Amino acid sequence: MASWTLFSPPCSPVTLPTSSAAKTNAAGNNKCYCFWRSSSSEKKRAIRRIITKATKEGESSSSSGSKDEETPGFNPFGFVNNNPSSRSAIQLPDLPADDGNVGQMISRIENKGREYGSYIKSGEYRWFVRETGSADSRLRTIVFLHGAPSHSYSYRNVMSQMSDAGFHCFAPDWLGFGFSDKPEKGYDDFDFTENEFHEELDKLLDVLEVKSPFFLVVQGFLVGSYGLTWALKNPSRISKLAILNSPLTASSPLPGLFQQLRIPLLGEFTAQNAIMAERFIEAGSPYVLKLDKADVYRLPYLASSGPGFALLEAARKVNFKDISSRIGAGFSSGSWDKPVLVAWGISDKYLPQSVAEEFQKGNPNVVKLQMIEGAGHMPQEDWPEKVVDALRYFFLNYP
Repeated sequence: MASWTLFSPPCSPVTLPTSSAAKTNAAGNNKCYCFWRSSSSEKKRAIRRIITKATKEGESSSSSGSKDEETPGFNPFGFVNNNPSSRSAIQLPDLPADDGNVGQMISRIENKGREYGSYIKSGEYRWFVRETGSADSRLRTIVFLHGAPSHSYSYRNVMSQMSDAGFHCFAPDWLGFGFSDKPEKGYDDFDFTENEFHEELDKLLDVLEVKSPFFLVVQGFLVGSYGLTWALKNPSRISKLAILNSPLTASSPLPGLFQQLRIPLLGEFTAQNAIMAERFIEAGSPYVLKLDKADVYRLPYLASSGPGFALLEAARKVNFKDISSRIGAGFSSGSWDKPVLVAWGISDKYLPQSVAEEFQKGNPNVVKLQMIEGAGHMPQEDWPEKVVDALRYFFLNYP
């Protein structure tokens, strides 16, 4: 590939590289193609010469056996990862008869991923809540709270195994996420702020008749962080707290997804990417999601624009640095005395192990740190059996 500069006096040149290889090629050859203000026919001839020249140089480069051979060409669908499920999210049929549409995709997957779940009316909204075990279970209740941009589906295997061990488990989809209601900005009273998420969670726990104190498990960014700040507001309601990979200190890096959501216009486009959730999960994990799992994480974003806009609003309302700082300070020595387990997937591509270690050093007598090998940002999805082992020991045996 070649690169060129188009300019007209008195403007400065504007370089339009097509790839890193193109930049290298352009710099090495020091070639520049341009046209001046002129008639329409002259411009067309100049553009044709540019395209022809660039094409010839691209062919010459590819046949020269240079390092440029290893640079992949432009892919118009480059935003899709290698998961076959992600590729099926855009219509690239092998046969014309296989050509589908969004409606057909939704009908194929709309009944997936609702294991152990039902709709619970709380206040003005319906929450989708997964439940395993029962109020008669011999051990205490566990509430599992997910992070963005996923939903409670990630806890399905952990919940099942924990209820088999005698626990009563609940895992709601936060409002705006998963299969719960998606309040609309400007039409509903819900404005996607931290306090509103806390208030609605309080109402839901009352409806579910969750008796205090209970065990709380939290994972993830944004609404996951709201689960931790809710705990800081309600320490008397918590018996023990287990934290899976989450931003816990001011040093916690912010993934690119949440940075993009905060940029005007780019955020609106990003929020409506139906494969955003599965891409985020895979990018933070050492594994590729299986087809049926990726379908479930995609479904809410594919079925409606609501989850995307909810994520967008929540991401723009939160101060990520501030909330991570408050979490680090709130669970430090002298501020928190309830037992805390940090079960950390060491292959997390978003949050380094140093975040967990720094958090543990802030309250070493209370915080127990356990590393989970082979798991990434969502250990409950990557390796649920190891998460169950860690939770069972912590809830049953740890003082």
